[in-house]
Amino acid sequence: MKKDEFKYIGKRVIREDSADKVRGRYDYLADSLPQDTLVGIPLLSTRANALIKEIDTAEAEKIEGVTILTFREAPDNKYNSGEWFPGQNDFRDETVLTGHARHVGDRIGLVLAEDEKSARAALQKISVEYEPLPAVVSLSEAQEMAHMLHEDGQRSFPGSLGYGDVEGAFAAAAHIESDVIYTPKIHHAAMETHCVLAIPRPERVIEIHTPCQIIFGVQHAVAQVLPLPLSKIRVIKANMGGTFGGKQESVFEPLCAWAAWKLRRPVFINTNRGETMAATRTRAAALGRVTTALDGEGRILARKFDITADAGAYLTGTKKVMMAMGKKASRLYRIPALRFEGRTVRTSTTPAGACRGYGSPQIHTITEIHTDLMCRRLGLDPLRFRLENLVHDGDADPSGASNIGHARVIECLEEGARRFGWDECREPRLSADGRYATGAGFACCTHGNGYYKTIYHDMTQMSLRILEDGSAILRTAIHELGNGTTTALAQIVAETTGIDISRITVTEGDTNFSSYDAGCQASRVIYVCGECARLVSEEAVKLLCAKASEIYDTSVELHDGVLAAGGDKIEIGEAVRRIMREKRCSIEAHYEHAPENNPASFGVHFAQVTVDRLSGLVKVDRYLAAHDIGQSINRSFVEGQIYGGVQMGIGMALCEELDYSAEGIPKADNFDKYHMVNAPDMPEVEVMLIEDGEPGGPFGAKSIGEVCTVPVTAAVVNAVNRALGTSLTELPLTPAKIAAAAKCK
Repeated sequence: MKKDEFKYIGKRVIREDSADKVRGRYDYLADSLPQDTLVGIPLLSTRANALIKEIDTAEAEKIEGVTILTFREAPDNKYNSGEWFPGQNDFRDETVLTGHARHVGDRIGLVLAEDEKSARAALQKISVEYEPLPAVVSLSEAQEMAHMLHEDGQRSFPGSLGYGDVEGAFAAAAHIESDVIYTPKIHHAAMETHCVLAIPRPERVIEIHTPCQIIFGVQHAVAQVLPLPLSKIRVIKANMGGTFGGKQESVFEPLCAWAAWKLRRPVFINTNRGETMAATRTRAAALGRVTTALDGEGRILARKFDITADAGAYLTGTKKVMMAMGKKASRLYRIPALRFEGRTVRTSTTPAGACRGYGSPQIHTITEIHTDLMCRRLGLDPLRFRLENLVHDGDADPSGASNIGHARVIECLEEGARRFGWDECREPRLSADGRYATGAGFACCTHGNGYYKTIYHDMTQMSLRILEDGSAILRTAIHELGNGTTTALAQIVAETTGIDISRITVTEGDTNFSSYDAGCQASRVIYVCGECARLVSEEAVKLLCAKASEIYDTSVELHDGVLAAGGDKIEIGEAVRRIMREKRCSIEAHYEHAPENNPASFGVHFAQVTVDRLSGLVKVDRYLAAHDIGQSINRSFVEGQIYGGVQMGIGMALCEELDYSAEGIPKADNFDKYHMVNAPDMPEVEVMLIEDGEPGGPFGAKSIGEVCTVPVTAAVVNAVNRALGTSLTELPLTPAKIAAAAKCK
């Protein structure tokens, strides 16, 4: 089918839930609690590294209906909240509650009451006596002082990968350039804070409702705490108000399940913004040195990486994030030889984990800032350098990962540069009074489409039932994160079957009724799950036509949602009803899909900024985002993802950082001190899509949700550095840092 023949694919279909959401009629988890639910508020440590000597709950327990659980009653089973499948064997250093608080916000107790007001009142009456220990805050001291934070003796969690003759390439190089770049720890800032509901059910079942990203990961985490088989742990995906990776790991789910199991009452744990910022997850800070060897023509011969990732107080999934950085380092440029050495360290700060891009924003920010600075020092044209070194269509990944697929990054760069007018704005300009400097920058990036050819499995199964009235239900294990996933899958089903999209329902995950799925991670949903939706729809159409051919005694085909039997046209519902009566079977197809590739999505972003050299303030004036996405499923959703990705990336470049005092005390516990880019500060973002079809994806589609935030930070930082002639590499580029650097020029 040609693009201009699509009825639903690539169109701006409006989400069915949109009207209810804007009118406040959409139920989230806190809106529909069982009547006998206990509301739980976590008791969090106010010290960064301390032993809990005493928790005095006497005054709190005078409030009627209050129950307080502490680490003394809790199981000491250790688990890793970033592990999502049995047998991954990630290092386990976390418990549901702890008597050794390892960061401000660590869970030391749980206050439960009949309502949240009573629980919070009781929380204020609890007195905690601490035995303080030295805080481990900076990356430089993390390995040296590891024994101060954890008793397991593990100073860091190393990892490495590489290929080719790195030393030989460096020995033969005409130029060797190196830079050190720091990317900050940041908060996900989803509108919905963290919450979870657990309900004990008959027959030794615990039922968990959670706005999470991996229902089977939650199931696995709870099984590490409760003496139950997976079959007795039911996890149901709840409506979600945003995540960006912050709800990928099991933060409060094991604690909530244990409390409900212990008390034999439904328990709902809720958090406010400060609690979510202190106690959940962050984007991992990273300190990276990248060194590039070039030949005399400016072609890359080899690269070396030395990366330290800050896991915060617990390992969580941060070693996976750190290793993902290394795996993504060879999928943007042609690099004949590469060595990646990394380590993940623990500090007395909020734990890190998954955050939109899973290592891609850090590694590509590091490499793209380095690439610009390297080109400036060597007198190389940064655009020409990239064009001569970027990967090409069908290139193999020399690290052994999947083929990069139908790569269109060069087209993104060439066409994006033309549309942005790079040649006209590349040279920096100063205002007449010398106060304001204008400059432009750009950055390239890549990201994946699932887990194929990694150590993690990737498959999903769906069923599509065509009902007696001709409508359809697609049963899945997917997770709608608020970004329109269920609507996008409905578009795929509608395009394949011809059934009107308003008559298609897409379900979300429930471990009791959904087949296994790896969850909403690794940018796999459209490429992997979307293709499964297309394939199961094809199977349902085949089944319908085959059974209808038997009933009507003639060849039957489906066109535009209507069955053609000879010269007759038959409504789908009529045919289904007759098949059910006469053949005694339903029209339901099942399909399990495992991808055969993990292609790369690509993007190139251009930014023009004006820098106030006196105050250090930066205004992003113009922005262009060019993306190779194969084929958009819903154009509005694609643009929305890009707008949000740009907002997050500008924040990482200029203002967002979770910073801590020397004692490990967070300097921000709300949005009054944690600065983000708001609507008045956002530039108009022009979106340019290269839609050239990716084999293996539904109608040629591949991912956009994570890759769209990956190049933003480097594009903005490169623009600031070009405007000022500086070499700023410690992010975020706060006004103080910029003003100090500008003063020195």
